[in-house]
Amino acid sequence: MATNRGKGGRRRRWESLDDEALLGVRFCDLRLRLEDSLAWPAVERLHAELARRGLRFRPHAWLAEEWFSPDGVPGIALPFFVAHPRLRQLERRHMGEVEGGSRRWLIRILRHEAGHAIDAAYGLRRRADWRAVFGRSSAPYPRDYAPRPSSRRHVLHLGHWYAQSHPTEDFAETFAVWLQPRARWRRDYAGWPALAKLEYVDRLMAEIAGRAPPNRDRSAVDPLATNRRTLGAHYRRKAALYRDYDHRYDAWLRRAFAARADRPDGVPAARFIREIEPQMRRLLVRRARLHPYLVDHAIGMLVRRVRQLDLVLRGPRRDNKRRVVRLHERVVLDVLRRNRENYAL
Repeated sequence: MATNRGKGGRRRRWESLDDEALLGVRFCDLRLRLEDSLAWPAVERLHAELARRGLRFRPHAWLAEEWFSPDGVPGIALPFFVAHPRLRQLERRHMGEVEGGSRRWLIRILRHEAGHAIDAAYGLRRRADWRAVFGRSSAPYPRDYAPRPSSRRHVLHLGHWYAQSHPTEDFAETFAVWLQPRARWRRDYAGWPALAKLEYVDRLMAEIAGRAPPNRDRSAVDPLATNRRTLGAHYRRKAALYRDYDHRYDAWLRRAFAARADRPDGVPAARFIREIEPQMRRLLVRRARLHPYLVDHAIGMLVRRVRQLDLVLRGPRRDNKRRVVRLHERVVLDVLRRNRENYAL
């Protein structure tokens, strides 16, 4: 079973530091091992899912600053914060959410990154049929991208319509949907142009099943163990990168909720949204006939932002439910009306 302790089960010194002191710690001094972390069971689950599909490929994995799968290396880098509860807490404070912070979210991201890794392992992007379906992998990565939420030409897996950002991301997202156990993608994507991509991936994986990958590079790119950057420098860089992408609905949020300074004992808005999330999702999907992906997008975006703004309820929970549901409905309908989002890569 994975643990969160250092060698010999000893508590690490940085685990007891407050947030400000922890920001001064270098990544290399965290001395984390993926195999001893909270994230390792998900990596083992990914390997089991690949095996059940008859694939001989098992991507190697390591801890780094961010999620990524390097070009040409059939492996997966996991971010440091998924490895330890103290680091997840710090990530939530600075970013408003923990990307991969739940078991379900973690395995979804791993399936996506496995799509990149299997592409590198078998050189799939060099195939003419791959390019005919997904496009040229040599297309430059944009600094940001503007997806169309109403498009049915791409699968819906990770948030922010990520499959629309680049041909290689389109493949990775399609592979991730295909890999899910008991997936019903033929039913879910019936009538969508995206179904042809899933059917192509299904044929392609059947073709390479049982074959050893030609590329067996086991390099660990930018591993945490050699990274001398501090956590504080890391979060300053991330804040500068993402600061312009979450503020569109601030005026609506400030009208719906109160500032912590005005109601010091108020219930945190993020906590309340998560409490009513299952009921709100059912209501918006069924009554308003909104796609679950759109609803989850709105909930995740607003939870992240109310945490960053430190907003609280204006009164008792029962007086806020209708207002919060209506707020989320407005956000989803605004996304559909504009049909043009914008996100940083």
